[in-house]
Amino acid sequence: MVRSCSVRTVANLGIASALTIFLGACGGGMSLPSFSSAPSAPPEPAVAPDMPASIRADEIVGRWGLASYQNPNDRARTEAAARGQCKQPYVITAGTSGGVVMHLADQATPQELRLTGSPSGKNYIGPAGPTPGEQDREIVSFDGRVLVTRFVDKDAAVRYGNMVYIRCAPRA
Repeated sequence: MVRSCSVRTVANLGIASALTIFLGACGGGMSLPSFSSAPSAPPEPAVAPDMPASIRADEIVGRWGLASYQNPNDRARTEAAARGQCKQPYVITAGTSGGVVMHLADQATPQELRLTGSPSGKNYIGPAGPTPGEQDREIVSFDGRVLVTRFVDKDAAVRYGNMVYIRCAPRA
């Protein structure tokens, strides 16, 4: 009888120890080895570094006349209208982190945006994050005097159209 009592005690202690280990593993404090042959999940790919834009931020800093068009046939007329806006120019300033300070779609306060490139060769202006992001604008064309952009977001692109910036002559 003494012998069966000892065996029972040892068995109870073994069961209690096993339950403690398994319950501890559920709490995340201890991990048990995996006996399955399934491979672990692959690590998530690292975020690709930003590609530099072919246009530098200092190239678009300045005073600009601003207008927009929807129909490509209206571009020449829109450029003339933008020149007329130089009396009240849209000012693009240099940001503190190497970007430019501009407005995002539907935002009253301008903020620093960055210029980035893409593998397809397109350039974008927008906040930090993946390129092209929903708040970015694509630089459609730029020749140093005329900058044309279009918002990536379809709704903003419909509302704002193609934004034409004409560089204003420096103040005399």
